Amino acid sequence: MKRLNKAISETGFCSRRNADKFIEEGKVWVNGTKATIGLQVNENDVISINGKVINKTVDNIYLLFNKPIGITCTTDISVKGNIIKYLNYPERIFPVGRLDKMSEGLIFLTNDGDIVNKILRSKNNHEKEYIVTVNKTITNDFIKKMSFGVPILDTVTQKCDVRQLNNFTFNIILTQGLNRQIRRMCEYLGYDVVNLKRTRIMNISLGNLEVGKYRAFTKKELNDLLSLVEDSSKTEEASI
Repeated sequence: MKRLNKAISETGFCSRRNADKFIEEGKVWVNGTKATIGLQVNENDVISINGKVINKTVDNIYLLFNKPIGITCTTDISVKGNIIKYLNYPERIFPVGRLDKMSEGLIFLTNDGDIVNKILRSKNNHEKEYIVTVNKTITNDFIKKMSFGVPILDTVTQKCDVRQLNNFTFNIILTQGLNRQIRRMCEYLGYDVVNLKRTRIMNISLGNLEVGKYRAFTKKELNDLLSLVEDSSKTEEASI
């Protein structure tokens, strides 16, 4: 048994807080009866919101997608170029975290709300790796400052691994998820990002997946990922 708001959030429909709001507004029904705050449910109970069943039995879906530039990571299908319409996947899925509209590369999509909650916690120090091209020659001073922390958004970024690849391109591994973090770090140091591509999230790499294509996780990728998030905190939320 689990609380109704938790069961709703695990479907990915909304957060627990919003679930409570829907319940208070009388929009949530369980097995044909109007729900109340604190109600306990099990996996066999049928939950509906505004008349739509949200917890029909569907196998967990785990996809990795090579997002093109120009696609927006939102479930709001009214947004032009949204990721959900672009994929047109037959089951309801949602992106794990975000990747800027003008950035490209790896993003996860799933219908498993529990794994989303675990991945998106900043205290878990889950690595994300990027290849970044900037508008002018990279210096040793730039690499050093990027590595040791840059003041943005009323804080200083955590130390991270930065490695120069050529005169204009570097590799960076982050465990933070500040809004537009890499772009803001570069701007602070007087550089503009020309191209930003995420190549890895935790144990899963983009590999040779073509831009605009997606594939399911392999069994090993999923098992390794589940192992990495098994003990993840669920107390602090972050972007990815």
